[in-house]
Amino acid sequence: MDYLNDFALLMNAYKKAGGNPNFMKNKNTAFLFVKENKILSMNPVEGLVVDAKQTKNGVDVKMTVLKGVHLKNPIHLCFGIIPKSGIQMIKMRAYLQENSSAEILAHCTFPNAVKVKHLMDGEFHIGKGASLTYNETHFHGTFGGIEVVPKIKVFVGEKASFNTLFSLVIGRVGKLDINYHADCGKDSIVEMNAKVFGKSNDKIKIREEAILSGRNARSVIKTRAGIKDNATSEVYNVTEGNAPYVRGHVDCIEIVSGNAKAKATPIVSVSDETARVTHEAAIGSVDKKQLETLLSHGLSRKEAVDAIIKGMLR
Repeated sequence: MDYLNDFALLMNAYKKAGGNPNFMKNKNTAFLFVKENKILSMNPVEGLVVDAKQTKNGVDVKMTVLKGVHLKNPIHLCFGIIPKSGIQMIKMRAYLQENSSAEILAHCTFPNAVKVKHLMDGEFHIGKGASLTYNETHFHGTFGGIEVVPKIKVFVGEKASFNTLFSLVIGRVGKLDINYHADCGKDSIVEMNAKVFGKSNDKIKIREEAILSGRNARSVIKTRAGIKDNATSEVYNVTEGNAPYVRGHVDCIEIVSGNAKAKATPIVSVSDETARVTHEAAIGSVDKKQLETLLSHGLSRKEAVDAIIKGMLR
């Protein structure tokens, strides 16, 4: 009975985070569901080797996509804490062998968080000619009593690609400290995206780094943050061009409303005369014309500001 109750609670929280459990009907879809430190359900598929172990406060997960395997369906991950308090530590290692590909859809959900801490230590190794898409969506409830610290190191091999999106746009943020680091090999392509909406006294810190260490590597770092009330955000986008003919670009937009405070720090450098790294950053209030248009349609100022920010975060 405890297992069934735990699974039902996690599935309900999973839906609140935007997840659709219908994929579980397909035996050819890999998934892993973890509540606190309990592995509630897991389904490996052919071509994917998964080793998941429960620890004192979370889980250790190792996934390997075998050489030449292209997984047709996304790998679904769900990590959550249902009670008001608790700690969850996720250690995840992903290995994509040569010429393989996979997409990971991770949903992290903490609907009742008052005193919750979620820590992630991730390391992804993407082999020659391989491709990984990693999308992570969060739901933290309405109380703001959560601290989330996701750290991922990515090693992108020759002619490999890595694409990631971190999204936290529904409910409160609490305290968020993202740190993603990608080491980009020869002819590799990396794109990192983050979308976050902070409210009340939420605190947001985002640091994403692309180190272009292989000839002809390419990267784009794109951040969108909307903050209002007394929320704060700090964004550090780092790109280093350390090899011949690499190209990198940083793009950051933050919209500020009320007493919120935003900071954007693009850090770009090159150490090769043929490398090129560019950046653009914009911080400011909501667009006046957009605001007036929405107000004329009967929206309150609060509703109009939210609509503009959500539009940017789509």
